[in-house]
Amino acid sequence: MSTRLVTFTLDGRLYGVDVNAVQEVLRGQPQTRIPLAPESVSGLINLRGQVLSALELRARLGLPDRDADREPMLVVVRVAGETIALLVDSIGAVMDVDDDQFELPPDTLSGPAREFLHGAYKLDSQLLLALDVDRAVAA
Repeated sequence: MSTRLVTFTLDGRLYGVDVNAVQEVLRGQPQTRIPLAPESVSGLINLRGQVLSALELRARLGLPDRDADREPMLVVVRVAGETIALLVDSIGAVMDVDDDQFELPPDTLSGPAREFLHGAYKLDSQLLLALDVDRAVAA
């Protein structure tokens, strides 16, 4: 059995989310900051008349801040009936991975990132970390 994931990078690591949760991927969009919002809530985005919360996945996963000169990309996902934009470093491809490639999150991964992962898929050249988008957004 195989799983289809939309991939993206954060801090040099490859992540993926189930393709069925993804609405679309976009280049960076103008954001409106929300006063007193948590660090992981980057702001609000107006996407063709629909207002979305933008979550900075780097902050959510405990990764260092993105360089100020790098514009984030957006992975727009649907979670529990809501549409949310996840800010990522770059967008990858849609990949099919087999269940026999799946393992629990590696022991070398610690902190918040570990609790937001289903696990990892061993690819030929790297690990693909499978993000549990429901948990990552709800936290």
